[in-house]
Amino acid sequence: MTTSRRHLLQLGTAASLLSAPAARAATPGTLLAPRLRPGDTLGLVSPANATFEREPLQMAVEALQALGFKVKPGAHVAARRGPFAGTDAERAADINAMFADDGVSGLIALTGGSGCNRIVDKLDYELIRRRPKFFGGFSDLTSLVNAIHRQTGLVTFHCPVAGSEWNDYSVQSFKAVAMNAEAAMLRNPTPATGDDLVQREERITTLCAGRARGRLVGGNLTVLASLAGSAYFPDCRSAILFLEDINEYIYRIDRCLSTLRLAGALGSLAGVVLGRFTKCEPGDGYGSLTLDEVFDDYFGPLGVPVFRGAAIGHIRRKLTVPVGAIAEMDADAGTIRLLGAAVA
Repeated sequence: MTTSRRHLLQLGTAASLLSAPAARAATPGTLLAPRLRPGDTLGLVSPANATFEREPLQMAVEALQALGFKVKPGAHVAARRGPFAGTDAERAADINAMFADDGVSGLIALTGGSGCNRIVDKLDYELIRRRPKFFGGFSDLTSLVNAIHRQTGLVTFHCPVAGSEWNDYSVQSFKAVAMNAEAAMLRNPTPATGDDLVQREERITTLCAGRARGRLVGGNLTVLASLAGSAYFPDCRSAILFLEDINEYIYRIDRCLSTLRLAGALGSLAGVVLGRFTKCEPGDGYGSLTLDEVFDDYFGPLGVPVFRGAAIGHIRRKLTVPVGAIAEMDADAGTIRLLGAAVA
């Protein structure tokens, strides 16, 4: 596809989005969960990994309580089978039970890990569609937040897990999006150079300039690529794709992006937001492309806005990003602006 034709398609997509009511956060057929409020009960589930000590679980509960919530742990949240919090059936049952429970306002994962793909086909999506609730997490939860949105239309949340560090930046982003129902501007923390002449952390780099509007999809690149070809992979047509990763050799990042390209996920995007690729290094061997080169190879030819360095990923201070919400990205400013509330 030529660059000029792609730009015409982007303009057409933007025009159709602009014609929608300003208060809408998503396209027709999308479900919005009720906003979370102080005093609500959050269901604490652990679909991705076991917690091997008691204290991290207690600290996660205390963090949610400090946010103003009551906490209902899942029946198997402290269980263990190998690296997982119980069997696949048990972990899926915990999620289904929380969606069925009238006393639970939303669900949040305890931790990331590696178990979500094992249960993605065991969730009761019809139940979730009938009883939409907040569902949040990141890292391995990329599997479930995208699957739930794809299968039900429910806007889900790529956000801190309960066991994350809940610093002020992360708390304020979570509250704005999930509790205050704001059409929030998602941007990196205010830069501070200290006594240095230049900003060295939390920098934004513009790869391809411009603005784009679309539905937000994405999360952890490795997990997302593992869903390719399944019914749980997000619809990337005219979407803004956001990606992050951690502890992956650069050749694996390359391979995952190749998987997305071969699956047709990159060819019709509206834009791309790259979060942090923490400790993604060359590894052993004869040499490696740099991350710069890999990103240039895959995203440069797309002819869409792209920026890198968003506060998304395995980092201390992280944004809450609603999967399925309509947003406008500005690759020059390094921002994502929600075009409406992501919760009702």
